Amino acid sequence: MKPASISTAHILLVDDNHDGLLVRKSLLEELGYRVQLAGNGEEGLELYKASKYDVVVTDYRMPRMDGVELIGCIRNRNPNARIILLSGFVEPLGLTEENTGADAVIAKSANEPAHLVRWVKRLINRSTNRKPPVRQKTVPAGIVRASVR
Repeated sequence: MKPASISTAHILLVDDNHDGLLVRKSLLEELGYRVQLAGNGEEGLELYKASKYDVVVTDYRMPRMDGVELIGCIRNRNPNARIILLSGFVEPLGLTEENTGADAVIAKSANEPAHLVRWVKRLINRSTNRKPPVRQKTVPAGIVRASVR
């Protein structure tokens, strides 16, 4: 499958913060991308099931279905999906590509727009096959892992 050109690339933005969605949509449309918006993870998953997207950009904290849950659902449907996770809590929660399933994790900050544009371009131009995820080490019996939320 040939990578999409900027003019044909279709991006799904998922965030419960309407203002954040509009700002990111404006930025990406200014660069020539086609952008679809979803106001929560459940809506994002339904849109993903109904259409083809070159990149999915999702917020981490959302009601009912957070970004990591959305990423898991999308990966079950398409392991090669290109996904960016955004969060204002990247460092405090230790969010990484390995523990979230995202191709890139971007902190919400003053540098977010530049990082977002760079990663969208990088993922659109990436070959279709995704590197296999890093294998999780097994946890000895009796030890419970704390989930990151």
